[in-house]
Amino acid sequence: MQAIVVTPVKDALEATLETVQAISDAKGVYDYWVFNDYSTDQTKAALETASKAKGFKLVHLEDVTSNPSPNYKTVLQLSQKSALEAGLPLIVVESDVKINPDTLESLVNFSNENPNVGLVGAITQDAEGKVNFPYLKFKQLKSKDPAKTTRSLSFCCTLISKNFLEKYDFTDLDNSKDWYDTHISQKSISLGFDNYILPDLPVWHRPHGSRPWKQLKYKNPILYYFRKWFLGKDKI
Repeated sequence: MQAIVVTPVKDALEATLETVQAISDAKGVYDYWVFNDYSTDQTKAALETASKAKGFKLVHLEDVTSNPSPNYKTVLQLSQKSALEAGLPLIVVESDVKINPDTLESLVNFSNENPNVGLVGAITQDAEGKVNFPYLKFKQLKSKDPAKTTRSLSFCCTLISKNFLEKYDFTDLDNSKDWYDTHISQKSISLGFDNYILPDLPVWHRPHGSRPWKQLKYKNPILYYFRKWFLGKDKI
């Protein structure tokens, strides 16, 4: 077993099943968990069918917490517990990301070769192979070599090292924080770890595919920001 791999899911069924298939086809041996965060009955049933076919562990968060979606913090806490018990790193692959066969193994190998790694992320690209959100900030990198960074990494496709998981308890995550990936990135650095982005390890990212409501940002920005700021819908 090389890592614990987790995918948080909130509907977006078509993209989710593509993510699941890609992870199932990945090189290496992983303990794969899908966390269903109060999706529709249709999504729930499809995930149960896929779980039986692909062999991943499926957790319906409605069986774990009465807190309404989103429950990203709960996913992180449960995932950290599993990773620590297994003595393995944790890889988060969100449900709007499609990895390549070597993605997970490359992340694990890089972490093993660089013991001071806190977080290491695969670069996100669109269907045409161009760097896209949330890693446009790395678009100007001229080298394909691993880039150490103090800038925040996204959870799109990111490994969190075992050493860092042992040093920072996710039960300390603040409920008021909207961006857990940003906070954890910063915490990694403050504890003396190094974070990296891998420009030569692309994954296909469909921005906001895992959270379709975010398309409101382009169609109805007033409603989008109301849901984001006043309904707390953007806690990730």
